[in-house]
Amino acid sequence: MTADVPPRATPSRLTDRPGDTSPFALGLLLRRAHWRAAAVMEEALRPLGIELRHFAVLIVLVDRGPTVQRDLAAATGSDKAGIMRIVDDLERRGLAVRKSVPGDRRARAVEITPQGVKLFDAAHVTAEPLAERLVAELSTGESEKLTDLLTRIAYPADGEA
Repeated sequence: MTADVPPRATPSRLTDRPGDTSPFALGLLLRRAHWRAAAVMEEALRPLGIELRHFAVLIVLVDRGPTVQRDLAAATGSDKAGIMRIVDDLERRGLAVRKSVPGDRRARAVEITPQGVKLFDAAHVTAEPLAERLVAELSTGESEKLTDLLTRIAYPADGEA
């Protein structure tokens, strides 16, 4: 009787190897690509004396202007204690300052300093050759296509996050 029962499909047990058909494959490949890209960015930032977590905050400050710490935490995926340590580091280096928020005695907005802007700009110059190395295996046009595809995954048109 058991011969009449179709065999159960076995799910893929592969992980993030090329050609994997697992439903987790894309997420795992994105994670591996993120690790590689983060290592390249850390290498670019090391000579400037900051880490990627610091630069992530500077990116938000350049983009949004003065930002309260809870919003910095949300924008960078940090927790409250983590963002406080990062902002402390940036203040010690003269790259950011905390300022009072008018109308809210408890809130403190973080603002990038001119020295922070200078370091932010220097980081881009330092990162250029390393970023090129990151996509060296891609052919002409593939880097732009990859950026387009990743943008559509990260920022879906329906606003789903």
